[in-house]
Amino acid sequence: MLSGLNHLTLAVSHLPRSFSFYVDVLGFMPRAKWARGAYLSLGDLWLCLSLDTSIDPKTDYTHYAFTIESADMPSFREKIRHAGVVEWKNDKSEGESIYFLDPDGHQLEVHCGDLESRLRSCKESPYDEMEFF
Repeated sequence: MLSGLNHLTLAVSHLPRSFSFYVDVLGFMPRAKWARGAYLSLGDLWLCLSLDTSIDPKTDYTHYAFTIESADMPSFREKIRHAGVVEWKNDKSEGESIYFLDPDGHQLEVHCGDLESRLRSCKESPYDEMEFF
């Protein structure tokens, strides 16, 4: 039986640049680094950066969202803008979010809220053909 998410692995084209982005800009804790990869952590999340020069960025809605407190949003937004980080989408959903790209074009988000707050919002204004279980 599955018991939860174990880790995320992101293919990166330039390990030092990505390592710096995730550690210095996003605040991940470095745990190990080697010639073709790195292990980082953030809370209970284990992130592997894996050097892969065959990266072909996708343009779909796949993205990875991280939790942030509302009080921390203004300073986080300033930090990523100062670092030249590109935002890829405007926030239109429940809870405050910032959607941005990492150096390899992976689509990321920081979000204030959780699944329960999203479901409450959706019950008030459901998506097309939405069902609740």
